[in-house]
Amino acid sequence: MSQDEKKIRFNIIRVVVILMAVMLIGTLAKFQLLDPFYANKANVTTLNQNIIFPARGLFYDRNGKLLVINYPAYDLYVTYKNINKDIDTAHFCSLLGITKEMFIENLNKDWHMGKYSKSIPFVFLKNIDSRTFLAFQENLFRFSGFFPVLRSVREYPESNGAHYLGYISETTPQQISNSEGAYKLGDYIGASGLEKRYEDYIRGEKGVKFILKDNLGREVGPYDNGRLDKDARSGLDMMIGIDLELQKYGEKLMKNKVGSIVAIEPSTGEILALVSSPNYDPNLLSFNRNRGRDYAILLRDSLKPLFDRSASAIYPPGSIFKPILALIAMQEGTMNENTSHECTGAYFYKTVRYGCHNHPKPYNIKVALQHSCNSYFIETFRDLIEIHGFNKAKSGLDILDRYLDKFGLGKPLYSDVATEKGGFIPTSDYYSRLYKTDQWRSTYIISVGIGQGELQLTTIQMANLAAIIANRGYFYTPHLIRKFNSEQVDIPEKFRIKNEVPIDKKYFEPVIDGMELAVNSGTATLAFNPEIQICGKTGTSQNPHGDDHSVFFAFAPKVNPKIALAVYVENAGWGGLIAAPIASLMIEKYLQDTVKRKDLEEKMLKKDLIHKQKS
Repeated sequence: MSQDEKKIRFNIIRVVVILMAVMLIGTLAKFQLLDPFYANKANVTTLNQNIIFPARGLFYDRNGKLLVINYPAYDLYVTYKNINKDIDTAHFCSLLGITKEMFIENLNKDWHMGKYSKSIPFVFLKNIDSRTFLAFQENLFRFSGFFPVLRSVREYPESNGAHYLGYISETTPQQISNSEGAYKLGDYIGASGLEKRYEDYIRGEKGVKFILKDNLGREVGPYDNGRLDKDARSGLDMMIGIDLELQKYGEKLMKNKVGSIVAIEPSTGEILALVSSPNYDPNLLSFNRNRGRDYAILLRDSLKPLFDRSASAIYPPGSIFKPILALIAMQEGTMNENTSHECTGAYFYKTVRYGCHNHPKPYNIKVALQHSCNSYFIETFRDLIEIHGFNKAKSGLDILDRYLDKFGLGKPLYSDVATEKGGFIPTSDYYSRLYKTDQWRSTYIISVGIGQGELQLTTIQMANLAAIIANRGYFYTPHLIRKFNSEQVDIPEKFRIKNEVPIDKKYFEPVIDGMELAVNSGTATLAFNPEIQICGKTGTSQNPHGDDHSVFFAFAPKVNPKIALAVYVENAGWGGLIAAPIASLMIEKYLQDTVKRKDLEEKMLKKDLIHKQKS
């Protein structure tokens, strides 16, 4: 090849290379300068993982009335190391309606404790309402390091049922560590009531979006076209057994009184009303700026409105224990429906006197229940406890306690009422320790026979006893849940199991007849309603610290009962004066929707036992 040919070939190659370089540079320039996608890509410095919080499930009463809803609110998060050092704090604070002192307090953490990190986002300000946030959002680009998260916060359209509804709160470190990754710092979790009990069902499932951001903190777009994103799944809605109108009426009747009402549908075990008084507005413990202050006020209140007296308070049941004792004694054969005992106005044992009131001779179980004869049931108790001999009271009490266990006493009923306690049933071992001998006698514990002494029940247990009698020998574990809004999710199986008590059905009828007589012409005549067959039993629980407590349990109607309930009013005196008429009004409200006995209603509404105690 000649020299000229080599020179020509070299020049051709050089031209080709130059042309390819020009084309490559042009293409790159086009991508970098003209195409906005690649221009944005060039400026991308961060990949944000945005958590999408699900809406918690809603609660409805048995008639479809909404009990709790979600409303949108924003939590403002901050990554400390990304904050602009020249941030306009005055403008920032004015937009959010906070002080500079609050800004400093919320921003500065103890970085040495390990709870917070300057490179990990944490909550700066919670529960910003939509209106405030919209104004702030327009200026968000000025405040690098800050970003919002949309949350659902609870609100209660009706100010009723605070104790069973419960509230939500932020997760604790322990809850986070035990959650296997389900919760992180700043997450909300059910803290009490139904919110806590059914947390796994109603919390939903978090979603996530991966967002690309530029060096100014502005969103560029989704990462990988959103292929890794996951939508949030809302929690399950729940219908509960509560009748809102009955609940509201019960809370109204218990105003200015201390105590509780529990009403149950006997055929299902569904709780119709769960009243604890004094109560409080559940919205006070929803997320708001004054939540801490409001909680402190409730906590300091001497009447303890945060304490759920319907399921946590334990009381001597008084004479409502007598029907249960009669059923057990008849089953064991130590008495029958025609057993008669003398009553001279009191029962005497040595120097101890158990008083009774003037009434006709209790010549059978019906009359004894009608007039709540103490002498009759002390004798009944002694005969049962001494079934194996007067010196073998220990074995007799063991028999009684085995029955009481089947009635759901001495332990929690394991309902879904989050605050439920178990009460206390004294055992033979308990008395052996108390008296330091196994040779104690039935006469040592006579008071148990009339529902006093060491015997302690919750109001929900008392209502369940009424349901057992109404059903003639069985109960379903009391529960609030009725159904979920999903065909794939059923209520817990334990609420669908029929619990039988070991009492022949035939023994219930004389007891029920006696309870009907008590309302019609006995100790509970203030509960009488000519339009409804109410079967009930009064109780007066002795109180060494003041006035006695008023107790009443009942069911109605007599045939095919629709409601069973217990009412316990502290320091209200005789059971027939306050508890019985309140229960009767609740029954009328539920069965007939309206209350016709306005005089009785007005009397109960005006009854103020709280301020009387304070005066």
